[in-house]
Amino acid sequence: MDKNGKIYVAGHRGMVGSAIVRELEKQGYTNIVTRTSKELDLRRQSEVEKFFEEEKPEYVFLAAAKVGGIMANSKHPADFMYDNMILEMNVIKGAYENKVKKLMFLGSSCIYPRMAPQPMPESCLLTSALEQTNEAYALAKISGLKYCEYLNKQYGTDYISVMPTNLYGPNDNYHPEHSHVLPALIRRFHEAKENGLAEVVIWGTGTPLREFLYVDDLAEACVYLMNNYSGDETVNLGTGKEVTIKELAETVKEIVGFEGTLTFDTTKPDGTPRKLLDVSKLESLGWKYHTELKEGIRLAYEDFLNSEVRAER
Repeated sequence: MDKNGKIYVAGHRGMVGSAIVRELEKQGYTNIVTRTSKELDLRRQSEVEKFFEEEKPEYVFLAAAKVGGIMANSKHPADFMYDNMILEMNVIKGAYENKVKKLMFLGSSCIYPRMAPQPMPESCLLTSALEQTNEAYALAKISGLKYCEYLNKQYGTDYISVMPTNLYGPNDNYHPEHSHVLPALIRRFHEAKENGLAEVVIWGTGTPLREFLYVDDLAEACVYLMNNYSGDETVNLGTGKEVTIKELAETVKEIVGFEGTLTFDTTKPDGTPRKLLDVSKLESLGWKYHTELKEGIRLAYEDFLNSEVRAER
């Protein structure tokens, strides 16, 4: 990417988009375009078309999405499918029609089958059934990456897609219902500590295995791939390491300083039993993660405390 080229980061207020903006600025990219959802509703085709015609960005990072954990995905599948599918189609089509040089579409590791081989290679996409609890979101993301692939094949565009593992870090969503597992644990343990509770109850058995990537590492990988990768097949972004939910909860408990007991509610769903990405393709392209999980959680907890202070003000 040209250091002075105009770069549009869709979703710049979210955890991923804000990290990409930080990384671009850190690397000396000076011409970054952003819009809040109030300024530009990506679900409205006419608004998106007008934006691209006026701004003419040369590069696009499509990090905007409607996201949530198991509960939110299970309760609102129609909303997750519609909002994600329409916004990504609008942005990718707008990019194509206005001759964007390169676009990166950010998906999610939930696109892979529920019982995919572990670790999950990029080639296992669409080989068997999806996890039911987030099927709607996964279908929308699969549609986005396939649209990029089809534009490349039909029109010779240079649109790439990346599939991150579970992300966490600065600017995460700590909402009690709509957050993912790690920020949810941070909030739950913090509030239990503040309120002097004797126990914290975690959904499920604690046995599912999960992989986590610190969001600033993700942003570095995204900028790296925009400069070093072109191709139709998606690229997995992760660490290649996994922990059980029980181990994760115990680490969060330690970092937050909660001294009560930890209990698992086995009547609640676990979700996918294992979700580890095969990151051999990413590493062969010359990039590897930096931030180990315990250090990343410590940094994330600092950010959570700062966000609590900001909210109080």
